[in-house]
Amino acid sequence: MESNNKEKVLTIKFKINKMKNLILTIVSVAFITSISVAQENETDFREQLQFGGKVGVNYSNVYDSQGDEFHADAKCGLIAGGFVAIPIGKYIGLQPEILFSQKGFQATGVILGSTYKISRTTSYIDVPLFFSLKPSEFITVLAGPQFSYLIKQKDTFSSSPASYAQEQEFKTDNIRKNTLCFIFGGDINLKHIVLGARAGWDIQNNTGDGTSTTPRYKNVWYQATVGYKFY
Repeated sequence: MESNNKEKVLTIKFKINKMKNLILTIVSVAFITSISVAQENETDFREQLQFGGKVGVNYSNVYDSQGDEFHADAKCGLIAGGFVAIPIGKYIGLQPEILFSQKGFQATGVILGSTYKISRTTSYIDVPLFFSLKPSEFITVLAGPQFSYLIKQKDTFSSSPASYAQEQEFKTDNIRKNTLCFIFGGDINLKHIVLGARAGWDIQNNTGDGTSTTPRYKNVWYQATVGYKFY
């Protein structure tokens, strides 16, 4: 009789200990899971307002030239500015930017029957408005329109008998200052560091009213940047 009671006591103690272990296991798993979720929510910045700055390089050229014989080569320029990432939800948002952007080309052509060589650097204030798709916290896909305002243009001519006349014709030409563009690309997000790549092109050509006598063209460019963001 006493032996049976001892066995019952041992069985009850075993069940109690087993229940304790099960409860501790459940509590531990729940605790670890809650920490993981909290950390995930803390590191997932897609629903947070972000802003930052970036700097990089444009590799630009022109296309759709008309009129005189015109053969253009690409050239590099500086790009620098800031951005704001505005979340609409976890996976979509808006990203306006304001940038100082150098574009241009190197080319040969003919004006007034004379051959010329020119290197043109155009400095713009670019204001893209991106629609952003955020499939993960590491990758952002961007596309949208861009407004570009020409603030400075520098033309460097090679020496030739007619270089002065060619240069004056370029300087007095009617060049568009406000240009509508389209641009798309993506960002790789490494915590606060952002690596960006873009491709863009003008929708309008460079002539103000269509009376230009110098080569008419549209800018096209590829862009690589590195930035730092706050959130």
